[in-house]
Amino acid sequence: MLPYVARAYLSPEFAKWMLPGNNALIANAAAVILAMWARLSIETYPGIRSSYVIFPVALAAHGVAVAFFLLTRLPYDRVILLSGFGLHVAWNYFAFLYGERRIRRRIAIVPYGAIEALERIETIEWRVLERPLLSDTAGCHAIVADFSAALPDEWEAFLADAALDGRIVYQVKQLSESLTGRVELGHLSENSFGSLVPARGYFHFKTLLDTMLAVAVLPLVLPVMAVGALAIWIEGGGPVLFRQARVGHAGHPITVYKFRTMRGGDRGDQRAAAMTQADDERITRVGAYLRRLRIDELPQIFNVLKLEMSWIGPRPEAEILSQWYTGELPFYRYRHVVKPGISGWAQINQGHVAEVADVHRKLQYDFYYIKYFSPWLDLLIVLRTVKTMLTGFGAR
Repeated sequence: MLPYVARAYLSPEFAKWMLPGNNALIANAAAVILAMWARLSIETYPGIRSSYVIFPVALAAHGVAVAFFLLTRLPYDRVILLSGFGLHVAWNYFAFLYGERRIRRRIAIVPYGAIEALERIETIEWRVLERPLLSDTAGCHAIVADFSAALPDEWEAFLADAALDGRIVYQVKQLSESLTGRVELGHLSENSFGSLVPARGYFHFKTLLDTMLAVAVLPLVLPVMAVGALAIWIEGGGPVLFRQARVGHAGHPITVYKFRTMRGGDRGDQRAAAMTQADDERITRVGAYLRRLRIDELPQIFNVLKLEMSWIGPRPEAEILSQWYTGELPFYRYRHVVKPGISGWAQINQGHVAEVADVHRKLQYDFYYIKYFSPWLDLLIVLRTVKTMLTGFGAR
């Protein structure tokens, strides 16, 4: 409706395009309804994974509308049709980002197996069942069970009855992943990756997109980088860039570029020096501002142009820290199976970390990104990165 009203107000010849405009308006409304029906039909899990279908479903629904006009040769207004698609996608992502976490679902838990971690997820109202009766799940949106647990016969019959009754029954591990955005770490064989190597087609296509985007935005970010460099130089003189050896794709060493945001200082050893703590005394006044807005990361556009990094991916870790984490955490090196990124899933969910206990949680986010490696997850990260930049979440 909004594109239609804007078009009517701005057009000097309203009567000429009224029929095409009406057709496009009706097509947009039909596409929104079709997309809503499709999402309800194919969305399996609540939480993060539900966002993956927003863009492809909207694209398919509006694509059907375009195909209809091409086949019938009915007149339609391209501006209204395209604007309607853009607003449709934007509204759905806005609703997810600001509404999904505020919707409190009620889910019933079958009390067997690995269910303890579920009750620590505060976005859901959990109801632990005491007996295998469907009537006890009244008012619940779904049921969750550990399918790998040795369930008593009456509880297996209960789950079968629930499915026959049309109730949604989730597997505990997949539901936990979707709600938390993390893959719990045990053994690789237990994590249901499906394939340890992410989709290679998207991997190479993403490299092409990364390079094209870097070339396109470089003229826009160079003035911002120039202002940042000047501010650093005025405040303290000296070099404006910070170079650090980090671990890149497949474990290959790379040199990562950042704006210098810290002054020198003796932290005792190399490992301590590589860590940035909360309220680190080495961070300069200008550096704190650059970090909050993530401007200090902009020089990494040159790492993207060198094909060493991506815009989106697990953050590249300092070599000294990577060696430490590899010795402390199981299969830590697996996070290098994709290119490191300027922004990542762990950064928008957890922020900056350094201690092993926090890195263990960060690795769960990284593994989630690798497991669900896709353009739709990347798009969600881009949108949430903008929100992160505006709020300064996780900056150190």
